[in-house]
Amino acid sequence: MKTVGAETFDAAGFIQRAVAEIAEQIGHGRAVCGLSGGIDSAVSAVLVHRAIGDRLTCIFVDHGMMRQGEPAEVERVFREQHNINLVMVDAVDRFLGRLKGVADPERKRKIIGEEFIRVFEEEAAKLGPIEFLVQGTIYPDILESAQGHQGVKVKSHHNVGGLPEHVGFSLVEPVKGLYKWQVRLVGEALGLPKSLTRRQPFPGPGLGVRCIGEITREKLDTLRAADAIVRQEMDPIADELGLFQYFAVLPDLKSVGVADGERTYSHLVAVRAVLSPDAVSAKWARIPFDVLERISARITAEVPGVNRVVYDITSKPPATIEWE
Repeated sequence: MKTVGAETFDAAGFIQRAVAEIAEQIGHGRAVCGLSGGIDSAVSAVLVHRAIGDRLTCIFVDHGMMRQGEPAEVERVFREQHNINLVMVDAVDRFLGRLKGVADPERKRKIIGEEFIRVFEEEAAKLGPIEFLVQGTIYPDILESAQGHQGVKVKSHHNVGGLPEHVGFSLVEPVKGLYKWQVRLVGEALGLPKSLTRRQPFPGPGLGVRCIGEITREKLDTLRAADAIVRQEMDPIADELGLFQYFAVLPDLKSVGVADGERTYSHLVAVRAVLSPDAVSAKWARIPFDVLERISARITAEVPGVNRVVYDITSKPPATIEWE
């Protein structure tokens, strides 16, 4: 799908300016960057690495809410391909402990954001003095969090609204003035693989905002398996249809079904797919019925504890792209 404005956006020029600005801001200091597995933090990390080299250390915090296979891919791309200092942190038990019993979406976002930063502070302390924190905030994040001049608050964003008041770092936000399509072009110009630059957007709290209600390990495993099927079936048609995002959601409800002549009472999975130029507004995507049929058949057959699949046909507004 061709993006309006792509011909006039100068990615190479942006990179040159951004690297110079980052080098000036950080000076002789050191920086730490959180890699989420998404394009925004990836581009931010590579820009900062170009500016200060080995004085950047990236930290990937596995909070247990990543998509299938993402932790391994992060390690391969950044440590092996780009030779960036990378610390992998297994914090699954820690995050799930903090989230136990919490169902409110704003509280979940705040907890995930705060815990994410606290892990950073601890890991950075092990590295010696670190003055700067690199974040992958993009312009739509600021708009939705009402940090812009005209914004109306919709919900807190992991990169904007979840920070403790005394974060302990000065923030570096290399792509905060860019839209998602511009970040992708910058990533390609930086030499990041297309598997990363063309990856659909993924929220900082990960599957935590797609697992409605209390987050548990069992619910995350169910959602992760269903989401992998959605992506496998929609990946081949994503470019043709111009899909911006497509994913599974696990609502906090169950439904009655039947299997092998017996009554079941199992999870419902919702499928979401949208078209959007910038994430500020979005239209629900007209996915071919045969694709939806395959997704439903596979999820109910391959994912234990799921007996119903529904498709979300709501645009933004009135809904947001994410359910929470």
